Amino acid sequence: MQNKKTPIRTCISCRETSEKKELVRIVRTPEGEIVLDMTGKRNGRGAYVCKNRDCVEKLRKNHALDRSFKMTVPEEFFDNALKELFSD
Repeated sequence: MQNKKTPIRTCISCRETSEKKELVRIVRTPEGEIVLDMTGKRNGRGAYVCKNRDCVEKLRKNHALDRSFKMTVPEEFFDNALKELFSD
């Protein structure tokens, strides 16, 4: 019996590789909307980021999402993402 491979993805902020389930997927939908994809299955162009505040803040600072999605990501997305991910 073969073991199933675990998907590995790279955080676009810190460039570290982790298992897919340990990262959060951010998606640019075909309509051009930027959303968090907690299921990892939403349709659209995806980018992965670590589930820590530093990596999300670094995304805002270095414009990595802008480059990945080839568009300007609105500041409101980062505020909403921080609230949704770290509302503890």
